[in-house]
Amino acid sequence: MLFFFLFLLLGEAIDLVKSQQLPTDIFILAGQSNMAGRGGVVINPYTGNLTWDGIVPPESQPNPSILRLSAQLNWVLAQEPLHADIDYNKINGVGPGMAFANAILKKEPRIGAVGLVPCAIGGTNISQWGKGGFLYEELVRRTKEALKSGGVVRAMLWYQGESDTKDGEETEFYEERLTNFFTEIRADLNHPLLRIIHVGLASGEGPFIEEIREAQLGIKLQNVANVDARGLQLEADRLHLTTAAQVHLGQLLADALLHFPSIFIPNPIQTTNVFCLSNTSSYHYFLFLISIYLLSLLLFFFKKVF
Repeated sequence: MLFFFLFLLLGEAIDLVKSQQLPTDIFILAGQSNMAGRGGVVINPYTGNLTWDGIVPPESQPNPSILRLSAQLNWVLAQEPLHADIDYNKINGVGPGMAFANAILKKEPRIGAVGLVPCAIGGTNISQWGKGGFLYEELVRRTKEALKSGGVVRAMLWYQGESDTKDGEETEFYEERLTNFFTEIRADLNHPLLRIIHVGLASGEGPFIEEIREAQLGIKLQNVANVDARGLQLEADRLHLTTAAQVHLGQLLADALLHFPSIFIPNPIQTTNVFCLSNTSSYHYFLFLISIYLLSLLLFFFKKVF
């Protein structure tokens, strides 16, 4: 009877430890509202307030192999809206992140558990993402925290610029500021060739959309790719991508990632702390070790008796 009980305990412990999946392939999501996700965010006809319609398409459904780093810096199951606790002053909806993650898992069998690190904040201009500012430092802090559980940063996905279309004079500095941002992020993450996929604008808050798009296309850094969102369907506000457009963008981002050569080159800041466990999972792991120990004792006594 004791022998049977120990086997049950051992099986439960193994299942519990396996359930504590940690990401092996990490992706940073940064920029403003169209990266955070406004797909399905509409005006409620009864209240006049913005609300998310709650519709999640099949391509953006949760997957046990897709996690996200929460605002509390814990790995949790990823689900829409990905930025709900990050861009918390706005109403969030569907973004490109989940469609991207599901697509790369489907298309690239070498990808393990995906870890998404949401950092996008709606309504932000490129100057607010400068080194030393809150947004920049939060991105670096959250990414380094994500790496403590093991895994490799494979790429940063960047969609920003709509707020910079309002001022014609500021557009002159956009390319320089974006180049500096990419260069400094790579330096602070100790990853000089970090893959960056940035999105060409589909819309803007002002009249200088073409100037910003031209600046985006002017980036000539190594390992930087551009995905063009022009022509994707917009919500009624003519600024934010619809849910269907976000799904399409996520798939375009996945295709762009997989066109990079050697995406499995190790990251210089990969940590060795591969088995980092929360308090709860530490208990489960302890239970697993105790089970092994008791089972060994039981087998030892059986040999002595028989």
